[in-house]
Amino acid sequence: MKIIDGKKIRDEILEKVKREIASLPFQPIFCDVLVGEDPSSIQYVRMKAKTAESVGIKFHNASFPAGVNTKDLINEIKILNKMPNMCGIIVQLPLPAALDRRAVLDAIDPELDVDSLGTVASEKFYNNSVTAGFPTALACMKLLNSIDVDLKDKKIIVLGRGELVGRPVAALLKFQGFSPVIVSSQTENKETLIKQADVIISGIGKSKFITGNMIKKDAVLIDAGTSESEGGIVGDIDFDSVKDTAGFISPVPGGVGPVTVAMLFNNVLKVAKQK
Repeated sequence: MKIIDGKKIRDEILEKVKREIASLPFQPIFCDVLVGEDPSSIQYVRMKAKTAESVGIKFHNASFPAGVNTKDLINEIKILNKMPNMCGIIVQLPLPAALDRRAVLDAIDPELDVDSLGTVASEKFYNNSVTAGFPTALACMKLLNSIDVDLKDKKIIVLGRGELVGRPVAALLKFQGFSPVIVSSQTENKETLIKQADVIISGIGKSKFITGNMIKKDAVLIDAGTSESEGGIVGDIDFDSVKDTAGFISPVPGGVGPVTVAMLFNNVLKVAKQK
């Protein structure tokens, strides 16, 4: 079994982003909107701030108290939309339950929506009319395309039909001419479909769901699932169980996660180059 090294791929992408940012006539700004004081959200924002600065992108901090209302937050996002040199805005999820998530995400200017979670940006992505899109889905494809395996005529399974992984990954595969099968909890004979798959991309968030006896020999496994277990982060795939059967695997942590952050800033670069 070969491990797909997400950190190495991340470093290659960020090095390219840094080079191209340096050649721009202005410094792009990226903003991560944070509401409340959830410790893991704060940690994610800090990590993105550090990555942004490392590639020459200015990080703009926009933090709001947990009690902010939807209308005020939308007004603040509209101000951010008009900030000179702004090249990417995302909202750190999850938002407090009292806020209208859809309205908040839709307040981001679609041209600056580097997560593609707003309605307009999402529609553009699914119509295959933009080159930037959902960073996690792009990361899955980057990992898949990094290995020396011809995917032509291969059976590809996407586990889950979620907003961040399943649906956009299936769309990206179709854009590349493949015919993935989406398997959800409602899918009949899912065990058979999984067993027949040459490639499995999983984003269901079920700790160690996929085991060695569920997959075929030399299957390619891209694990985009994350769950907290025993104080650490684990994926959908039981690494120890599949290691003697799988051909390739992206580990958790160290696989999809690092590349997702790199693809986010690659999206920011694409916006900057269009300005």
